[in-house]
Amino acid sequence: MSQTRVTVIPPRMNLQLVPFSAEYVKKRVAAYARVSTDTEEQLSSYEAQVDHYTRHIQANDEWEFVKIYTDEGISATSTAKRDGFKQMVQDALDGKIDLIITKSVSRFARNTVDSLTTVRQLKEKGVEVYFEKENIYTLDSKGELLITIMSSLAQEESRSISENVTWGQRKRFADGKVSMPYKQFLGYDKGEDGNPVINEEEAGIVKLIYQLFLEGKTPAGICRYLDKQGILTPSGKKKWSQTTVNSILSNEKYKGDALLQKRFTVDFLMKTMKVNEGEVPQYYVENSHEAIIDPTDWDLVQAEIARRKTLGRAYSGNSVFSSRLVCGDCGACYRKRTERDKVVWRCATRIEKGKEACSHSQTLDEEWVKKLGMKLQKPRYLKYLF
Repeated sequence: MSQTRVTVIPPRMNLQLVPFSAEYVKKRVAAYARVSTDTEEQLSSYEAQVDHYTRHIQANDEWEFVKIYTDEGISATSTAKRDGFKQMVQDALDGKIDLIITKSVSRFARNTVDSLTTVRQLKEKGVEVYFEKENIYTLDSKGELLITIMSSLAQEESRSISENVTWGQRKRFADGKVSMPYKQFLGYDKGEDGNPVINEEEAGIVKLIYQLFLEGKTPAGICRYLDKQGILTPSGKKKWSQTTVNSILSNEKYKGDALLQKRFTVDFLMKTMKVNEGEVPQYYVENSHEAIIDPTDWDLVQAEIARRKTLGRAYSGNSVFSSRLVCGDCGACYRKRTERDKVVWRCATRIEKGKEACSHSQTLDEEWVKKLGMKLQKPRYLKYLF
């Protein structure tokens, strides 16, 4: 075996001859501040972070202040919905930032994958992140190892908090304690004792929606009526949607009961919610709070919703009798018409195809139909018509 030889190749450039720029370039520095809730205490912390980092960066003569990027009232377990965070990362990757300062690893991200992915993206562009609490610089040789450890701890802390919150919620459900999204829940406000109390003005809108439905209107027709009257939605919008109306018509809370845990969190990192289809317990609380809609009337609405679904044809919302009067000869529904300033009901087959197609059907007077309905006293919600 021949002897190993090493040949030194000398540098071709003399460092002493390389021109040096006398102009000193300041490091461009930004900071990231975030709180996960919108409580008064947390907002004070948020404002303190912004003020602290603004003063801290501007006080350093070797730094050029870029911006304080913020996310207010947003959870840290995923960076997906954090607009301030995403804008900061994009600006850094675009070459606008050299150093990012943040309070701690948990403020940056409690998701280990998100944290490491972001740090590595920035590192490839020469952008450093400094975590003040842990005293970690990401461009340091030990930085990534420490971040991995700290992010994992933060993620486990988030899991523990989520489990504790879930346990607390289920305990309240089991105790029959009802909570509502009051800001977007029509008809109720949060009382001083924490329980729902009726908002009389909004309750009037709820009652109107139920009345219009029992008078025969469709959810789409109810939306058009509310829009025309200038009545705002639960979230304060001018345009009503059928989804909102259907939700109000089917929500048991309006009859004073409450079905708890309709949805649950399946992923604590992404906060993914799922409709409860039996995976976790549900709790039904009767008479949990004061009702806006009489329970009997609420049940009538549910029965009418089910009836309309089983018609097998499009439902007309022109009258409470729509799709209820059926021709004994051909089986078609009767339709409401105005003839010579008089309201009558006539077989749809006869209207569409002529008298010969259904010669035995009779034309019914509107007043006769109403009197018959009241005489039979069925359905009960005919009371809404008169």
